[in-house]
Amino acid sequence: MKTIHTSQIIDTVEKLCIDANVYLNHDIRDALIKAQSLEESEGAKSILQSLVENAEIAAREGMAICQDTGMAIVFVTIGQDVSIIGGSLTEAIQEGVRRGYKKGYLRSSIVGDPLIRKNTGDNTPAVIHYDMVEGDQLKIEVAPKGFGSENMGALKMLKPSDGIEGVRRFVVETVSNAGPNPCPPIVVGVGIGGSMEKCALLAKKALLRPVGSENPRKHLAELEKQLLDEINQLGIGPAGLGGRVTALGVMVEAYPTHIAGLPVAVNISCHVTRHRSAVL
Repeated sequence: MKTIHTSQIIDTVEKLCIDANVYLNHDIRDALIKAQSLEESEGAKSILQSLVENAEIAAREGMAICQDTGMAIVFVTIGQDVSIIGGSLTEAIQEGVRRGYKKGYLRSSIVGDPLIRKNTGDNTPAVIHYDMVEGDQLKIEVAPKGFGSENMGALKMLKPSDGIEGVRRFVVETVSNAGPNPCPPIVVGVGIGGSMEKCALLAKKALLRPVGSENPRKHLAELEKQLLDEINQLGIGPAGLGGRVTALGVMVEAYPTHIAGLPVAVNISCHVTRHRSAVL
């Protein structure tokens, strides 16, 4: 049995919140640079270069890449041989978010009630997803999600007869309807199967994969490629001002489902697509 004190969890989450908001992931940076070579217009190339420069300035100055520092989405994978001491795991994560957003001078964007709309002042509570696995490790991944892109997500309960073509049409239509709102070039997470809430979670978790990675299942990898090609033919382009690169990547995740259903969810992320992880 491995013992982890909540103080270590608080410190870890605090750092992850800051790092995720300040430092652009290498896969995203590489994708933005590659996208410049694919664009034909000088305007689109200039926008992509500005995004790279913005990320470099943020890292150098220790400032947030974007003013919308997002709602803290936390994925926790906990081994069944891990014992948490010193208090509640959930409360430790919330305290880490609270401290990280204060220490990093990150914007507080969370309201305590969706209808009353009073800001909590410290960007808590975070949304936490737990997954229990074998082993003695605790993995924490923080993925701040801005709502310019989150608001563009969609879910649809397709019929099994809609098949893969129905899935494809829904994903492309969702991105097309989003237009410039999610701050393209975007990263698109797609969840297929499970239940209504499961496919939405799959879509969100798909965004944690490195841009350019492929689903190990051949038919899903082919779907990813097809979707990326169709989305990039929409012409939305960087910042929504036209171009060849609307999306940097499309990641699809699937789960078994009921014989009568074909749930599909699309979670769109902006060009930043922030996430940082640590294993304790």
